[in-house]
Amino acid sequence: MTNAKINIKNDNPAIQNNNREIEVSSNTEVLSTLKNHFLIAMPSLTDPYFKHSVVYLCEHDEKGAMGFIINFPVKLTLQELLNNVETISHQPDPPLLDPVFLGGPLELERGFVLHSPLADNSQSTQLNEQLMMSNSNNILSTLGTVNAPEKYMVTLGYASWDSGQLEQEMKDNQWLTIKSENDIIFNTPVEQRWSESLHRLGINPEQLSSTAGHA
Repeated sequence: MTNAKINIKNDNPAIQNNNREIEVSSNTEVLSTLKNHFLIAMPSLTDPYFKHSVVYLCEHDEKGAMGFIINFPVKLTLQELLNNVETISHQPDPPLLDPVFLGGPLELERGFVLHSPLADNSQSTQLNEQLMMSNSNNILSTLGTVNAPEKYMVTLGYASWDSGQLEQEMKDNQWLTIKSENDIIFNTPVEQRWSESLHRLGINPEQLSSTAGHA
């Protein structure tokens, strides 16, 4: 699969590289998989990259976890992003003014597309029945055309955790978890994704305590 290498100037503090060093206890037990779940940031999580974030986990096993923040748009439109990809020459009309998202602090030069299934999904990885992920230029190049996925969002970068790191953060009361819902990824307004995820856990954001847990 061809990676979508997107060269942009990272002069926005929201998309600067960040190297987090988190000490993981050697006796941290790895949870059963949280693949296809949301991580919902607790108030105790103050890291500026993840404060009030909702992260879609596409991978989680004994080796670690990987996912994409779904509620942090950056000051870059899809149209501007496509203009920065050398292999894409078409100019969508009308312009694609939806924002690109900060997927996480790692490899910000890489673009990823979370999208609904296409007739040809050979360039994508299936995450659940109605959700695919691709870092192929072929998928990016369909945006703004009749061949585009019905629903999609584009991120720059991703988030990842080493073995036991996420489990340690959950022990530290930094995350709640819930089974992911594509409706939140694609249909819920960006500014409501954190609170709506909590509501679907039966939690009023104003009543959050420091108690950790997962559904």
